[in-house]
This record gives sequence, C-alpha cells and structure tokens, in this order.
Amino acid sequence: MRWDWLGHHTDVIWQALVQHIQLTGIAVLGGLAIATPVGLLVWRWRALRNPVLSVAGILYTIPSLALFALLVPFTGLTVVTAEIGLVSYTILILVRNIVVGLDGVPAEIREAATGMGYRPAKRLLTIDIPLALPVIVAGVRLATVTTIGLVTVTALLGEGGLGQLILAGLIQDFKTPLVVGLAGSVVLAVAADLLLAGAQRLATPWRSSR
Repeated sequence: MRWDWLGHHTDVIWQALVQHIQLTGIAVLGGLAIATPVGLLVWRWRALRNPVLSVAGILYTIPSLALFALLVPFTGLTVVTAEIGLVSYTILILVRNIVVGLDGVPAEIREAATGMGYRPAKRLLTIDIPLALPVIVAGVRLATVTTIGLVTVTALLGEGGLGQLILAGLIQDFKTPLVVGLAGSVVLAVAADLLLAGAQRLATPWRSSR
C-alpha cells in the first residue's frame, strides 16, 4: 500500500467518488420513477403481475457485462449505456417490494377506510402507501447497495466512479488504487444503507416507537 499515492491523488479519488454517487443516484431515482407506476399497476391489476415480474426477473438475471455488451452497439460507450443497465437492475427489486408492501396492508384497515368514505385514490395515498413504506424503503435500500456494486463494472464503459480506480489497479498491477476503489465502494454502500435506514425511521415513526 503506497500511502504517498493517496496524498498525490486526492482529487482523482474525490472525482471518482462523486461520479460513483451520481451514477448510483440517477439509477435509483430512475428506477423509482419507472417502478412506482408499474408497481401500482401490477398491484391493482393482478393479471399483469406474472408477466411484468417475469420480464423484470429476466432482466435481473442477465449478467451485467452481457447486458452492457448488448447495449453498446446502440448507445455506445457512454453514460447512457451505463444508466440503462443500472436502472434495469433496480426495477425488479423496486417493483417487487412495492407490490409486496401494498399486499401486506391488512384488509381490515382498508375496509375500515372504505367504510369511512375514503375513495380508492385517497386510501392509496393516506393509508396503503404509508403502511407499505417500510417494505418499499427496504427495496430502495437493497437497490441502492446493489447499484453501488454494479457501478464499478461500468468502468469498462469509461464511467465507473470508484471502479475506475479498481480497473486502473488491475491494469497497472498496482494494489493501492485497487484497494482504495474496493474499500471506497464498501464504505459508500454501508453509508448509503445507514442513511436510508435513518430516513426510513424518520418516515415511519410509529414503527420506531413500538
């Protein structure tokens, strides 16, 4: 481990970390933007559940390198290719957790809300989603940690954030950037999970008070 290398490359490490966070954030937010309406549709119309989850499951089982290789002829070695692949992997996790979370809302609570005059849209926003939030946020946590790991692979596309340090270390047979990239990815994943866990507790105070 060359500690002097760290001192001379703090700007490179910082830039890689920022890019890693940006790629992850865009992928998770993009996945949420797609998965939320899809998850609500799948939950509302059960006939869509198996087809949609099957397609999402197929996407999730494709190895990341293979998926990026399939995309390169169409979108090139660009950040667009990286984000399409990353978003695709988040969709199954998020859709599944949205559906499971909404399914877990007790039927008697829904019936009570309906008896009080709640229309379906109001019940969804004020009863179903808040009660399903812990499971949904758990999906966001899993998708975020998974994406942080997958971002390193996009170094092969010229992106990659901390993955660029890992790739540079492998190419140059130099352990220092390799260790920095690996350690940074792990620390980032742990920090993101803890941050989201804290956000989950703030969003669901009734669970924390039990």
